[in-house]
Amino acid sequence: MVRNLFIVLLLTLTSLYNTAVSQTLNWTTLDNTNTKHILNVNFGLDYSVSYGIGYGYKLDTKLPIVLNANFSLPSGENIFDDFKTKLGGQVNLLNMSNFIGSVSVFGIYRRYENQLVRLQNFGSEMRGAFGYYKPKWFVAAEVGFDKAIVTHFKHSKTYRETIFLDVKDGWYEPATGGNFLYGIQTGYSFKKSDLTLNIGKVTTQDFKTTPLVPYYLMLGYNYRITH
Repeated sequence: MVRNLFIVLLLTLTSLYNTAVSQTLNWTTLDNTNTKHILNVNFGLDYSVSYGIGYGYKLDTKLPIVLNANFSLPSGENIFDDFKTKLGGQVNLLNMSNFIGSVSVFGIYRRYENQLVRLQNFGSEMRGAFGYYKPKWFVAAEVGFDKAIVTHFKHSKTYRETIFLDVKDGWYEPATGGNFLYGIQTGYSFKKSDLTLNIGKVTTQDFKTTPLVPYYLMLGYNYRITH
């Protein structure tokens, strides 16, 4: 029983930190310019203070699509004990005058380590946004789901001596470890740059428990490079 509760807690932590980190785009500026590459830096509060970098590549397609790669890590004494990578893309599915709806899908690899255990997790994230976009500014509602799909556990000597001696290392497919998020994204655009803000709330997938920090906030900066 103790071990199962411990696993649930760790999976919640791995799926919680850096939930909000991804490139937030002003689709109007992408449509009205020859933007091809998008560089991004960001920092925010999501379980801890975290920092990230990202890259986006806009495809030459009729339906606007941006491929993304992101890397983020929380602040701390051993910063590379925990980190997160995301690969995926965003697509503009709905464009009615200045009202735009988009969907993003990412594959996620996370690493989390403390004195008791080292976890390596593969997961996924899906997110949708709908709002009002202008060349200089935008505001949109966003909803998403971040899921820890499978996790590898490597338990420390301390864990075995203090919690459970015969614990087994290996891969586990969790029955929990997912978070819903919902909030607002907004931003202001310059000639080649965007300043963005994401703010919202996080809730676990069973809707019965509350994450340690049930809110997220992220500030981002995009630099757009044309052909």
